[in-house]
Amino acid sequence: MGDFQTVQMTDEERDEFLMTGGTGVISFPAGIDEPPLSRPVSYGYDTTMAHFYFRFASAPKGEKSELVGRPISFVTYDHTDERWRSVIATGELDDVEAADVDSEIIDGMGRVDIPIVDMFDRPAREVSFRFVHLIPDELTSRKEARVED
Repeated sequence: MGDFQTVQMTDEERDEFLMTGGTGVISFPAGIDEPPLSRPVSYGYDTTMAHFYFRFASAPKGEKSELVGRPISFVTYDHTDERWRSVIATGELDDVEAADVDSEIIDGMGRVDIPIVDMFDRPAREVSFRFVHLIPDELTSRKEARVED
């Protein structure tokens, strides 16, 4: 029987874990005396560039839409009977709509699969969405590994 330790994933393990998309939690700063604003979010991951894409529900005064260009952290994780794994990315969001049509951002959108998660009070087809992009300033990945006796 062995013990467990936390180790860094290889880039290949990280990319396999993230695949082309999934769900996680994104957190924005809210103020000095306030907790961060954390929300569940769908993401797409471009393994070619190690960039993330997010689908935000658009609203005229939506809290997420006002946070493009501010620092964020994004966490996704998984826990199975065998072990846990997690990835944390930090950086600033860019608006995909503001990207140049010939840019690598638009090319990356074609390589991801952002799941639609039904968490709205009306059908998803009636909700307007906005896409944002994250080039991580820092990208860390950890997993639980067995240490054999």
